[in-house]
Amino acid sequence: MEAAGDRKDVILVVDDDEDIARFVEFNLRLHGFEVMLAGDGQEALELIARQRPDLAVVDLMMPRIDGLELTRRLRADPMTAVLPVIMLTAKGMTQDKVNGLSAGADDYLVKPFDTLELLARVTSTLRRNKEFREVSPLTGLPGNSRIRREIADRVRTGTDYAVGYIDIDRFKSVNDRYGFVRGDDFISALARTLHQAVVSVAPPPAFLGHVGGDDFVFVCTPDQVLPLTSRVSAQFEKAADALYDPTDRERGYVELKDRRGNIRKAALVTLSIGVCVSDSDKRLTSPLEAMTIASEMKTVAKSQPGSYVAVDRRRSVGEPGNRHVK
Repeated sequence: MEAAGDRKDVILVVDDDEDIARFVEFNLRLHGFEVMLAGDGQEALELIARQRPDLAVVDLMMPRIDGLELTRRLRADPMTAVLPVIMLTAKGMTQDKVNGLSAGADDYLVKPFDTLELLARVTSTLRRNKEFREVSPLTGLPGNSRIRREIADRVRTGTDYAVGYIDIDRFKSVNDRYGFVRGDDFISALARTLHQAVVSVAPPPAFLGHVGGDDFVFVCTPDQVLPLTSRVSAQFEKAADALYDPTDRERGYVELKDRRGNIRKAALVTLSIGVCVSDSDKRLTSPLEAMTIASEMKTVAKSQPGSYVAVDRRRSVGEPGNRHVK
């Protein structure tokens, strides 16, 4: 299992029993991981100060600093607070498991354990941790890696799907007029209306991700595109209007000063949505291809007034072509 950019995940194994440590090291290396070994908690902290691992497998009972104290110290340090930890506990010692989880361990393995269980625990803990880190703290939505995996899953299953790329027109004018805190309110409003739109469309469930800033992606069936984009466009403009100061909302624009002191007018925000559809007539083979086409169509949408949905003309979604939704 490898991390982004083909870098192997680094696992720190902390155990004073050399036989167990070597057994774990051998099997992890066999399955593509890099491994660091430490004989106790003190040695582990010294290693971590030099190289940050992606996960630690930590024995409970060790000299100097034991597994519980090591885990507590890792959780207390902001630099290692989110490092995932799997605790090794003795067979039948329920209290050890409770203590380990209370100290901040993410999972535990009961000795003796087999290779398959070791790999399953390590792989699932790494995956959960990566997905947690990917989530946007502002919107709570998954980020780029999870978006790519979602599209890749649709490619693999061979079902028809659509990828939509959304951002807010003239979002910079909001930040310039009101500041970044108010700007975040507009992003949160878009996340909420997207979620409501995704929930409102007929099954199967659509996927929603946050690329960053005011950029969002949805992945759905071709039939879900029109109802989803119509709803989110209408609901977002209503939510965004409520976030403007009354004076700006009533006149329909904000006034901004440029560097020379000149006043310019910026219309209220709308949405640009680019959609790529993969169907049986033209199958897309990679997430990157789908995202690229959706991004190109978003650029087309930005050239039009008001909230606008631009659908890749080489495919069909209800009625082919572009759609003005204002």
